[in-house]
Amino acid sequence: MNPIDILARFYDRRSKAFEILVDHGQQVAHKGGRAAEKVAHLKPDLDLINNAAMLHDIGILHTDSPGFDCHGKYPYICHGFLGRELLDSIGLPEYGLISERHIGVGISSDDIRNFGLPLPERNMVPVSIEEQITCYADKFFSKNGNGQKQNREKSIEQILLSLQPYGQEKVEQFRTWVKMFE
Repeated sequence: MNPIDILARFYDRRSKAFEILVDHGQQVAHKGGRAAEKVAHLKPDLDLINNAAMLHDIGILHTDSPGFDCHGKYPYICHGFLGRELLDSIGLPEYGLISERHIGVGISSDDIRNFGLPLPERNMVPVSIEEQITCYADKFFSKNGNGQKQNREKSIEQILLSLQPYGQEKVEQFRTWVKMFE
């Protein structure tokens, strides 16, 4: 499986979005690989982590994200479940679940109701070790739609601060991952 070829099924290889997805995916894959080393005893699937890192944001295609040159009808927060739909449609349901479950530190059906999120009301929380690693690694890197590469890794403190508005349980989930993967 070549994730670059899969991205190219949905994005023009010369597009801004394609370049951003590849750059971001490579950052997440590298961080995910390092995190997987810390839990080698759990036998995480390294190919799944690497490929998922490259594909987890595939759903931005259908979002209204002009900074990424994406002009769909959905808000950005929908890119996870939209990615799942795309990946499921080409026979990659395991990757689809990772795409759906990588937003924040996971979004519960209670979160969807309580925050009035425009998402299908179901749990979108990372379960498998590969889902957790991909979600964790993704938090360290922003995609940058302003034409500049965003290579700087966020600090743990920055990530924790960004999670605070969503509740202490989100902060604690990330802290649990830090203990596991750092």
